[in-house]
Amino acid sequence: MRNLHLLLLLFLPMSLFGNDPVAVGADAPAAAVPSHTGETVDLGKLYADGPVLVYFYPKADTPGCTKQACNLRDNFTDLERAEITVVGVSLDSVDDLEAFQEKYDLPFLLVSDKDKALGKGFGVGSYMGMAYKRQSFLVVDGKVVWRDLSARPTTQTADALAAWDAIKSGT
Repeated sequence: MRNLHLLLLLFLPMSLFGNDPVAVGADAPAAAVPSHTGETVDLGKLYADGPVLVYFYPKADTPGCTKQACNLRDNFTDLERAEITVVGVSLDSVDDLEAFQEKYDLPFLLVSDKDKALGKGFGVGSYMGMAYKRQSFLVVDGKVVWRDLSARPTTQTADALAAWDAIKSGT
């Protein structure tokens, strides 16, 4: 039991206080990552095509993550109208992402960050290194223009669209 307490004291702080999240105005990490389709997605190319909402979530097909993904799915027309590309990022395998996408008919990319390169680049915290914390970043022209470090599953779309509208209007 003493060893368990020692391990928790050593590793829990790392999971709570990982890297600092990437700052607004900083370059967004660009990486090539596998998607739910099995194809590699080059985020740098996506950033060049228009605004990209990169959202990190803990685990596919769990209650909160399903609410978040379905919120984005159910409001996807609004995101398309705003010309925002959506990319969901987790530590799940490509097979798990494919099953999640198919089960809920998600119309956007899900990418697997098994090597944690994107999470480290964005400075996203994790739970004991096993699952990402729920955080979102809006990237425009390769720069982070907005971040939500406590993204809420049921308002993900509204929060991102409100931020994008404020950025476009200069407020």
